[in-house]
Amino acid sequence: MPFEIAKSMVGEAALKQGLKYIRNNPEKNLVNLAKWGGRLAREPMHKQYARQWAEMFADDNNNWRNLAVKALNQLSPGVVERSGVNMFLNAGILSPARRKEGEEKYGVHVPWAILIDPTGRCNLRCKGCWAAEYDRSQDMDYETLDRVMTEAEDIGVNFFVISGGEPTVRMDDLISLARKHNESMFHVFSNGTLITRERAQQFAELGNMTFAISLEGFEEETDARRGKGVFQKVMQAMDNLKEAGVPFGFSATYTRENTEILGSDEWIDLMIDKGCLLGWLFTYVPVGGEADLDYMATPEQRLFMLRQVRKWRSEKPIFVADFWNDGVFTQGCIAGGRNYFHINAMGDVEPCAFVHYANMNIKETSLVEALKSPLFLEYQKHQPFNSNFMRPCPIIDNPEWLEKMVDETKAYSTQKNGVSAAQLCRPLHGYAKTWGEIADNVKAEDDKSTAESQTDVQ
Repeated sequence: MPFEIAKSMVGEAALKQGLKYIRNNPEKNLVNLAKWGGRLAREPMHKQYARQWAEMFADDNNNWRNLAVKALNQLSPGVVERSGVNMFLNAGILSPARRKEGEEKYGVHVPWAILIDPTGRCNLRCKGCWAAEYDRSQDMDYETLDRVMTEAEDIGVNFFVISGGEPTVRMDDLISLARKHNESMFHVFSNGTLITRERAQQFAELGNMTFAISLEGFEEETDARRGKGVFQKVMQAMDNLKEAGVPFGFSATYTRENTEILGSDEWIDLMIDKGCLLGWLFTYVPVGGEADLDYMATPEQRLFMLRQVRKWRSEKPIFVADFWNDGVFTQGCIAGGRNYFHINAMGDVEPCAFVHYANMNIKETSLVEALKSPLFLEYQKHQPFNSNFMRPCPIIDNPEWLEKMVDETKAYSTQKNGVSAAQLCRPLHGYAKTWGEIADNVKAEDDKSTAESQTDVQ
């Protein structure tokens, strides 16, 4: 179904009215909007989500309902309207059909999102940065950024994740792209140090930009890795975004040094109090600058974080995702173009932000041709890389797979140091084995609990 026809059927104007309706009394009207969304939804999965949301929103004590009320009260009306249309309509209801059209037309798998770096430059120098071994002097030219986004929207991709480098060193270009591609969402990973009150107000006026601000813990942990004074700058950036009514959350990497801090209730409560609506947790992966296996969180610390996030999801009014421990929800690895992929500032088309190997450069090819990358096809051929979705990653959980795929597709290293897949992957086998034993035990416990619950229902 052509996009414009589908859009007219769903009705952007009707959705905007629905969002205004819900803002008038979110505590009462959330349930009604969820039911309405269920009637509009075309995909069975989306209908199921709507039913679940309606049930949650009907419970005054539900933390997810409280998060939704908080968001509606905290965000500016313009942000609620534009982000609601872009997320619910463009990237949600309409995107699956448009991506399917693109897949049938071009013979490729079309992912839901694209992660792209406008620049390799950064105003900080953080220990263990995943991007530190890229050429940090590089900017992607504006014309290429614009072209990639236009080609993506043409095949049904309306969600762009922006990283770097520090994306906001190209603030004007970033705002220009968001303004031009105003039917898509821009989710920006930033260190937050350049987000002033004036810039936050500009983001609010656009309405289609959200932010994940990087932290390592409290002031001591953040300044130790990112530089003295950075924590306070981040706190101010969060205040600026909250005051302007812009959606934001945190991004944090847990390591051997800070896992217990980031996994504490004291930490997550601070993030909630600052106005964070979401949070992304990454476990440290030894790629990029000063790669160090001893800096990785131990398998036991990873298990601790898994349990903390599960607890928070039943208690706290914030959406928190752990990109490694949440493989159960995504049915394994989402990279390699399955759900997303990465384009670095030099134009190299990579499977993942942490997998610095490529066969193609976007400056020399179209987006559709880039999706035919031999490395992407090899990823999709073998996903999931483990039958236990708690072991999703081909780097740290199944390192033999990444080495094999890179070798078979003759992908080149995109790092300045030219590290080979063997050099990256072979030292990780011990970690993968230990985590695998823990994850298999947790899976067995979860499977037993699920089976007992189903028996009780029957």
